Parts: sequence; structure tokens; C-alpha cells
Amino acid sequence: MAITTGIVGAAGFAGIELVRLVLRHPDLELAVVTSNELAGVPVAVEYPGFTGATDLVFARHDDPALDACDLVFLAVPHTAALALAPGLVARGAVVIDLSADFRLKDPAVYEQWYATPHTAPELLARAAFGLPELFRDGLARAAADRAAGKPVLVGCAGCYPTATSLAAAPAVRAGFKAADGVVVVDAISGVTGAGKKATSRTHFCFADENVEAYGVGTHRHTPEIEQILGIPGRLVFTPHLAPLNRGLLSTANVPLSADAPVDVAAYETLYRDFYRDSAFVQVLGGGTMPKTSSVAGTNFAHIGLAVNERARMLVAVCAIDNLGKGAAGQALQCANIVCGLPERQGFDSVAVPV
Repeated sequence: MAITTGIVGAAGFAGIELVRLVLRHPDLELAVVTSNELAGVPVAVEYPGFTGATDLVFARHDDPALDACDLVFLAVPHTAALALAPGLVARGAVVIDLSADFRLKDPAVYEQWYATPHTAPELLARAAFGLPELFRDGLARAAADRAAGKPVLVGCAGCYPTATSLAAAPAVRAGFKAADGVVVVDAISGVTGAGKKATSRTHFCFADENVEAYGVGTHRHTPEIEQILGIPGRLVFTPHLAPLNRGLLSTANVPLSADAPVDVAAYETLYRDFYRDSAFVQVLGGGTMPKTSSVAGTNFAHIGLAVNERARMLVAVCAIDNLGKGAAGQALQCANIVCGLPERQGFDSVAVPV
């Protein structure tokens, strides 16, 4: 029997990508999509691409129909999930949160970087971290809880942390990073990563024909990347905005220890072994570097590797679709795992070619 599913915040970019994915998923039945701003508006009116695909109408976030959903995705801004998740978890739902509210395990760190109190710290310990390739054990425990009839909460990793961590984690976990070395990351995202509402940075006239760094030294994904990689205070992270609709490219420069190999082939072997059981991570070889266009519309992550021998630096590059593996796709991947479904169920296997 199909799993009754709701998407809160379905009118945003990540939310509407979830609508697209869930509608075609053979094991999920999309029953409720919410948007306070667009309540009463058919999905196909706001997004004409859904014409003929669904008759769903946006409801409000407090619509009672959500209480009948076994699986609920929260595609809402941070703090909004803090208000919604406790009630959904209390009634026994599987809750997959795309916001930042349940990613950071220390509420004091959350409050420092998000400048707001964490009002549900009791849920942090039970929240599984939603980055399956690096935290599969937590999701397996969540799946066991769901099978036992217990509620589940998953806090999905952010887009920048996902690409950056997939690029750097195998080398860091193998002990090849210099102990005192600082990982330097430059990452580029498409405009959809900034959300649906236009700003002075994301308005077409300002974003088109322009690339700029932002949040330099202050971006909120910094502590999340440090938490994932286990490198507190040893990260320089600089995000950039590029005139793309979707796509994210992260370049992680990892300083190598004195006994780390400098042969790129050794790292290609390491990474392929690390991700050998991954459904979505593909390690490129032969000096090939990933492209955002090669993963557009998918949940795949492509990784390319190089070594700067003179600087003793591993350069690991990862491309994802920021709305796919960076948001909606990752959330669905986590839901598949928790619900005991095939991990690749409901996903495209080929990117949009041009």
C-alpha cells in the first residue's frame, strides 16, 4: 500500500522539486501540499509544468489533512521546522526536514550561527543526519524505529555541506589530512539555492552575467561542514553565486599529511572503494572534472580528483544539483531508506543531457 505523504512548504523551489519527485514515486501517495501564501491555488496554476499531472491545490501549513500523512517533508525555512516538527513527531509520523533546524547537534552552535533560540533541543539527539553516504548507520537506526512503529525525524544535510563533505570526507576519514591543516573550500551555487523570493542579489538583472562571493567567513553552513568532517575551526568556506538556475560545484582543498600519498591514482582508488556501495556518488577518473550540467535534474554527485604535489594538497571537486542531491533528492533518498524502499526508487537515472 502506498505511503500517504505530505509536503509542507511545497511552493518553494525545493518543495516543488519534491512534488515532482513524489508524484512519480510508485510507493508514495502525495495527499497534501502546503503553502500559506498560495493556499487555495492549484499547483498547476503556480507551476504550469504540472498541468495534467496533478489536481492538487495548495493548503495551509496547519491543514488537518497532514495528520493523516505517514510521511511528511518539511521544505520550510529554519525556525519554521522548529514549530512544526515536534507535533508531527509526537503523533508518530516520519518527518524529513530539509531546513537547518535539526542538522547541528549542539543547540548553542545553532543559536550562535542562526541568531535564534533552538526551541526543540530534545529532538536533536534522536534526529538522524540526512547524508546517507556518510551517516548510513543513523538512517538504519531510524528505519528500525519506523519498522517498530516509532516516530522518526531526519535532518537533511544542506546543499553546500553535501557537495563539500562528499568531496573531502574519504581523504579526511582515511587520516590523510594534515592534523593542523585548514581545509579551504570554494563553492558555487545556482540561484535557486537562495530560495524563491527575489532579492537585490538574486533578481535576474543583478544575478545575470555576474558571479560574486557572499557570506565570506560567516556563512551558516560552515559549522555544519565542520561537524560532518570533524574539523572544528579548521575550515575556510567561501560560497559564490553564479547565474545558473540549478547546480552546485564545490572545490575542497585538503592539506595532506607528511605520510599521505601524492599520487592521484591512490585517491581515485580510495574514493571508489569508499563509495563502492553508494547508489548516487560517481567518482570520475583520468583527471576528468565534474560539471553541474552532468547531474542536472538528478540525485547524483560526481567527484573529480587532482593532487597539487608542490603544495601537498588534494583538490577534490564535487558537482550536484542543489535542488536534487542538495535538497529534494536527498530528502527522498533518506525517506526511501527509512521506509525500507529501494534507495533509487523514484529517481531519474540520467541527467538532462543539454
